[in-house]
Amino acid sequence: MRLVIIGGGILGTAHALAAVGRGHEVVQLEREPEARGATVRNFGLVWVSGRSATELDITLRSRQLWEEIGGRVPGVGFRPAGSITLVRTPAELAVAAAAAAGPSAQVRGFELLEPERVRAVNPALRGKFLAGLHCSTDAAVESRQALPALRAHMAASGRYTFHASTEARSITDTGTSATVIDDQGRRHDADLVLDCPGAAHTGLTRELVGTIPVRRVRLQMMQTAPLDEPLTTALADGDSFRYYPGFAGAETDALNREQSQTAIAAEHKMQLLCVQRLHGGLTIGDTHEYQEPFAFDVDEAPYEHLTAVTEELLGRKLPQVVRRWAGVYSQSTDPAALVTRAKADEHVWVITGPGGRGMTLGPILGEETADLLNL
Repeated sequence: MRLVIIGGGILGTAHALAAVGRGHEVVQLEREPEARGATVRNFGLVWVSGRSATELDITLRSRQLWEEIGGRVPGVGFRPAGSITLVRTPAELAVAAAAAAGPSAQVRGFELLEPERVRAVNPALRGKFLAGLHCSTDAAVESRQALPALRAHMAASGRYTFHASTEARSITDTGTSATVIDDQGRRHDADLVLDCPGAAHTGLTRELVGTIPVRRVRLQMMQTAPLDEPLTTALADGDSFRYYPGFAGAETDALNREQSQTAIAAEHKMQLLCVQRLHGGLTIGDTHEYQEPFAFDVDEAPYEHLTAVTEELLGRKLPQVVRRWAGVYSQSTDPAALVTRAKADEHVWVITGPGGRGMTLGPILGEETADLLNL
């Protein structure tokens, strides 16, 4: 088959990878010279630990796919580093203990570690904490280099073409196929068109499917200069228990009633996530903002909070912060949906809304769509 995929982010690229892997021809259009949205403004985490019980199997399958992809395409930077969520209060410790004793603890790779064992796993953690919830199944990829590496891998098949700085202007379903016209007047005929617009819910996407059950979420993050030692696992703090459905339960309810978050963390709906990039710098975040219109500037107070928490857990000063940024991602508002798939015409689909799970679930969502559409 011939596919045209609109959107060069992780979701569009994962769908291209699934299609090329099944022997089809793919043309991918990206309106920017390079994907610049949430795909590259994230941690690159393949996050098993916080996924709900209903999402766990698919998340583990996606993590396996990432490991297989990393074996074929080393440039994506896959590494099975795991994570440690450090807890600083008795209420957070209760959540961690419940997770470590829960029915899915073994498949998630959960183990509750005393501070000495935390430091044995990750010697960079020399700060103040009561314990750490280790998740050995969590992993990471290099979000800013993964997509170019995947495109080069697909191009080597001879069945993949990438058009940068190219915007799709119209899509016509002829009844037996579909035609995409881009902003340079080129015609792309296809047996199937997949529009993966990320957080661009207006424009062509709205013309195709109208209003769909998705919302946009804004976040703030930062990156430091290289740390002079390895951070052997990803790092999270106890506030992350409040946002990930895998930790839901009586203990998390008690944590939320305790209102132990600082005013800044509560206002900006914050958690600490931290991962070391291959160049040694730390990517640190993040905040959650749901009410539009979003500001075009960034607030300094969340960065000060993230710096203070990270330094408390590391027991040292952070390297200089060299970059700060905001990002916006698309999140399905249907709690039962991992992603929103909307059929526009017989040969045209819109796919968006994985939320903060886009990097984690990208490969499996591409494979699921391929199965759904009998590719």
